[in-house]
Amino acid sequence: MTNSETVKYVYDKFAKGDVPALLATFDSNIEFRLAEGHPYSPEGRPWIGGEAITRNFIAKGSEWDGWSIGIHSLEDFGDTVVVQGRYGGVYKPTGRKMDVQVCHLWKFREGKIISFRQYLDTAALQAVMCAVP
Repeated sequence: MTNSETVKYVYDKFAKGDVPALLATFDSNIEFRLAEGHPYSPEGRPWIGGEAITRNFIAKGSEWDGWSIGIHSLEDFGDTVVVQGRYGGVYKPTGRKMDVQVCHLWKFREGKIISFRQYLDTAALQAVMCAVP
């Protein structure tokens, strides 16, 4: 599987809630960083390793109905894949629909994902997720 194919596979497995398949693509010391200001990680500090990512991020997938990422472009630069797109879905606690611009930076080593960085419109995401927009 190419790195681009792996990224598409990760999105598919995340959307389906297939955590074991998702985690199998990660290096054991993966650094996973959400955008600063993201409600799940406002300070933007990274989570290291699959257990921390599962506890702090993946486990919260049940808060969303119909989560998706629409890929507008995917650029493969060898050990780095850059994805531009939009998130979709409904945040169950507020009932608000998400349509948020996003960019992901994936880094690979020997076929495993070693780093993930998310850049997105945090103001739009907070308006969806926060009790008072």
